Amino acid sequence: MNYIVTVQDAVTAFEPWMEPTDAELDAIEREAPLIDAELELLDVQIALLDRTAAPLDVRRRRRAANKVLAARVEVANRLGEVREGDAA
Repeated sequence: MNYIVTVQDAVTAFEPWMEPTDAELDAIEREAPLIDAELELLDVQIALLDRTAAPLDVRRRRRAANKVLAARVEVANRLGEVREGDAA
């Protein structure tokens, strides 16, 4: 008879190398404003899926999209500063 066994230990095993590095955590921290802005835009878009957009809704969506663009510029500028600092 063949027994069926789980591989739970292999799937959920904890290895220290699986944790994010400090550099990865710093990158997430730098991109947090962009992530928040994208979530806000997504919330607006989801709210408008099942109804027609009123003028106030259009303005809300435009503001959220502009906030995403501003956050992308900020992240790109910070990335340029970090790369320049690394090269020196």
